[in-house]
Amino acid sequence: MDAAQLSTVSLDALPPPEMARKAEQVGVTKAGLDAATTFALSILAGAFIAMGAVFATTATAGGSELPYGVARLLGGLTFSLGLILVVVAGAELFTGNNLIVMAWASRRVSTLRLLRNWAIVYAGNLVGALATAGLMYASKQYEFGNGAVGLQAVTIAASKTSLGWGQAVVLGALCNALVCIAVWLCYSARTTADKILAIIPPIAAFVASGFEHSVANMYFIPYGLLVDSNDAYWSQQQDITLPTSPDLTWSGFVTANLIPVTIGNILGGALMVGAIYWFVYLRPREAAAA
Repeated sequence: MDAAQLSTVSLDALPPPEMARKAEQVGVTKAGLDAATTFALSILAGAFIAMGAVFATTATAGGSELPYGVARLLGGLTFSLGLILVVVAGAELFTGNNLIVMAWASRRVSTLRLLRNWAIVYAGNLVGALATAGLMYASKQYEFGNGAVGLQAVTIAASKTSLGWGQAVVLGALCNALVCIAVWLCYSARTTADKILAIIPPIAAFVASGFEHSVANMYFIPYGLLVDSNDAYWSQQQDITLPTSPDLTWSGFVTANLIPVTIGNILGGALMVGAIYWFVYLRPREAAAA
């Protein structure tokens, strides 16, 4: 690289109009990946988000003496690991891929390719999250802290399945608005450190606020169900009473949480973030003038 080329290199963050163009191009690239590659990267993303959930569950276990807000903040900061791994290591996450709607709105991605990507990524995320839940259960990590980790896992699962349907939709929308804002901020980043710093505040905010993330719940609720099913272990823990919820079942996981949260995630990511930024920066100006 000669002196003339060096003079054009900038470490300044990209401004929003360039972020929008980058988001559009990223959407085209993601939608163009072959199915096998997309699915493999999606499994990784499901596992990465699950590891963030593992970190958050462990960090907040036995923390009943902490103020509510402090405990939630701690969970949010630790859960940020999941999206950091997705963005920096490279993986395909359903909630973040809602931003492909920007390329779709610009007619650079067809409706079929958009839905194909979402379907493959969603399925891969589910496989990765469920596999991680199974591995964590086999590891018996829930027994750590004299059962405090397992108690926290079941508590999280019970609280998520006890939400009202409409409530879950709204919490899902608010969640993915912040997740997609985190991904959007990463489009301005020049370095890995920039990306990590851009991710942590929005992700910590959504977890601390109690918003709902469909892929995270693909780990949280199944893992809680697995831990809750180990009657032999819990019968030995005389000082622990597990929380209950009428919808803390496998069918309740899908109907009471996963479906409404997924709908909310799409509304929050595709509409509240992707469509708005497309309208502001990428819509045809001739049409806007008319």
